[in-house]
Amino acid sequence: MLTRAFDTATAGLKATQFAMGSVSRNIANAGVAGYVKRTVTTVSGPGNAGVATSEIARSFEMSALTQMRLETSRAAFASAELALSSQIDKLFGAPGQSTSLDGRLNALTQACQGLASNPGSAPVRRSTVGAACVLADQVRSIADSMESFRKGVDGRLASDVSVANGLLTSIASLNVKVATATDTSSRADLLDRRDHQITQLASLLDVTPSTLADGSASLMTPSGVLLVDRGTAARLAVAARGSDTAIAASPQTRLGNRLTAVLPGGSEIELDQRGVRSGSIAAALDLGNRALPRAQRRLDDLAFGLSQSLTDKRVSAKASGTGFELTASDLTDLKPGNSIVISIETAGARSNVILVASAQASRAVDPSLTIDSNARAQTFRIPTAPASTQDFASSITAALGMVAPGLAATSNADGTVLVSGAGVRSVVATITQPTSARDFSASRLQLPLFVDGAAGTLITGSLDDGAQRLGLARRLAVNPLLIENPSPLAVRSDGTPDPARMGFVFDALTKSTQTFSSASGIGGTSAPHETTIVSFAQDVIAAEGDAATRAKTGDERQRVALAAAQGAYSRSAGVNLDEEMSRLITLQTAYAANARVLTAAREMLDTLLRS
Repeated sequence: MLTRAFDTATAGLKATQFAMGSVSRNIANAGVAGYVKRTVTTVSGPGNAGVATSEIARSFEMSALTQMRLETSRAAFASAELALSSQIDKLFGAPGQSTSLDGRLNALTQACQGLASNPGSAPVRRSTVGAACVLADQVRSIADSMESFRKGVDGRLASDVSVANGLLTSIASLNVKVATATDTSSRADLLDRRDHQITQLASLLDVTPSTLADGSASLMTPSGVLLVDRGTAARLAVAARGSDTAIAASPQTRLGNRLTAVLPGGSEIELDQRGVRSGSIAAALDLGNRALPRAQRRLDDLAFGLSQSLTDKRVSAKASGTGFELTASDLTDLKPGNSIVISIETAGARSNVILVASAQASRAVDPSLTIDSNARAQTFRIPTAPASTQDFASSITAALGMVAPGLAATSNADGTVLVSGAGVRSVVATITQPTSARDFSASRLQLPLFVDGAAGTLITGSLDDGAQRLGLARRLAVNPLLIENPSPLAVRSDGTPDPARMGFVFDALTKSTQTFSSASGIGGTSAPHETTIVSFAQDVIAAEGDAATRAKTGDERQRVALAAAQGAYSRSAGVNLDEEMSRLITLQTAYAANARVLTAAREMLDTLLRS
């Protein structure tokens, strides 16, 4: 009996001492990131003699951890989206402000109106050119800033991918250690480190962890790509996409970035939007592949529209029999980049066939480079001058045969070209009137106020040697010839002041509608958007402002969700000092009680031995 009491007290001392060590460690690690509180379970000793400790267990709710990782990933995405959206919104400015994009455009229209009222004033002519220069400078500045944003997004993406690869490798290494660990205390430490790293990884991209029988974890993307399997890890790689069109060869036409997972066996799997839906990596992909290109396209379309509104003439072909007629005089004015839009109706649905004039052989066109990203598009070769209507008809028919075999063009004896075919509802040609950036002929009102780059190239929308429209905002400039001598704005060649040209420019910017590409997303993506230049600028500013507002709302909502998830997990896994101190006091009391039993047993044993 005395021996049994001795053994029971000794076992109690060991158990309470072990538990006190665990509690002390909890107290020491309170507030340490990734630390999960430990609990010690006790069981009956051998032969029901006293107590014994079974193992050290990590105490937390798996559902709370899962939710926290999910909200961490979503919050990282929302935060990155807000950061860029707010920066873009600031670039365009607040609607109506004098320094905003539409404010600069309004200043130009007011200057044009003033010059139309006083065409003989040289100072007013110079101030009008100055207003155009300020507008062009602002467009270029915004475009340059967005290019800097793109480089910044690409840099952050590369950095995040590098961090993610380090975490994937480390998690795989910890898997091996967890699977082979025999000491429960060391194993708990390893699990803490691994869980903390998985949570860190969740801020970069959303992954689904699964615990295997040996304690190791596998990590899988939402699309089912296995990134970590026990001791092996995939490697993430990011690269720029090239253009998928043979025409658009300029750097601005790249399609963004692509993220791939290189598996241990060497095979490569692309992770699309289904593969990474949240986290900072997903945000960088979305911003670089969608948000920034869209904002850049809107600015390019505005720059192109500014020039086009002042240089181009829209010609609606005359209905004739089964088709529509274009005159020889209109066709001979076509320049590379000018277009013929054929509207057709099939089974009650309207669509466009777009032919883009070119100095090169006919070839397919990415429709997003035209006014309608849903159209069927093809270039047609401008016949060598002097060209007959038969030459134009043959060239147009050859192009239609590639993109719309049911349509054709024929030459008429009256010097017209008839475009006909099943379902044709209208034919509209957009034709640049000036022959060059130096052409300020008084015989027409159109003039090249804006040009492409410092070299002063005429803007026609050419697709030869790259798409002129793309990246145009970074190159938009006021015609240097007009900066040097602004007289062509309101003075005839004989020196007589004439308000007609400035009246035309004012109307072109504020009243005449232009067709803007559905690729910009303004007015929807299913059809081209018809509006004035001034209204389009306002629409762009409003769209970017709305995007920033939505991003702010989403970020605020996600911050609340993340805080709630972190609080729930902290309550389940964090160390509560009050509870731990209470447990420590209880264990100290139990330790003292066992010590007293052991002391009494020893005293009784000593008494027996002396008697």
